[in-house]
Parts: sequence; C-alpha cells; structure tokens
Amino acid sequence: MDNAGLKLGRVAATIPVSDIERARDFYKQAFGLETVFQNGSPVGFMILKRDAAELHLTLVKGHKGATHNLAHMIVSDAQAAHDRCVEAGARIIKGMKDAEWGLRTFVMADLDGNRIDVGMPLDTE
Repeated sequence: MDNAGLKLGRVAATIPVSDIERARDFYKQAFGLETVFQNGSPVGFMILKRDAAELHLTLVKGHKGATHNLAHMIVSDAQAAHDRCVEAGARIIKGMKDAEWGLRTFVMADLDGNRIDVGMPLDTE
C-alpha cells in the first residue's frame, strides 16, 4: 500500500485515571499542563495541554496502572522534569540514565500507577 499522500496529524495518549481531578492536579504540578477541554457531568474526559504536549485523561472507576509505558514525553530538561514529578508524588520506576539511543531518560508512574517514559535529547546540551 502506498502511503505517499497520507499525512498524519497530532496523536495524543489517553491516560485512564481513577480520580480525574487528582490526575489533573498531578499533571499540572509535574509538567505544567493546563485543562483546555473537559466533557461530562461529572467530568469523565479531559484534555491537558502545554506547548506541543497533549494528554487526554479518561475516568475509569477502580483503574490500576499497568506494567508497561502508556506514553513517551520529550522534555527540554530531564532533571527538572524528574524533580517536578517526584515533588508531585510520582513513583520513579526507572531512574535517570543516558541511553545509547541519544536520550537522557527516566520512567515515572503517576498517582494511578500509569507509566510514562520521559526523555530529553542529549544533543540539546
């Protein structure tokens, strides 16, 4: 199949959470993400955004995090992101390391146990 004419737009990860307001507050504190859309009464879906990053939160009663990464986020300063995540209450699953594929990276779990791989390109230093 020829995909030459196919162009892709943005793709945003949808993160299941057991408490959408608590998750919103976590992602605001950890990454400075702001709510740009919400739906439902009570709210069951929310879009958070900052710069080029966008996360969608969806309410799933009783949700427990999986043992795999749900998203990968590129940041300009991995150490600052790491410190903000810890301050916000994240659990660090894999500590900071410089990976052979050119990223300074760590994996954190949010308050629901959702894992996100956070990385900074090493060529930006």
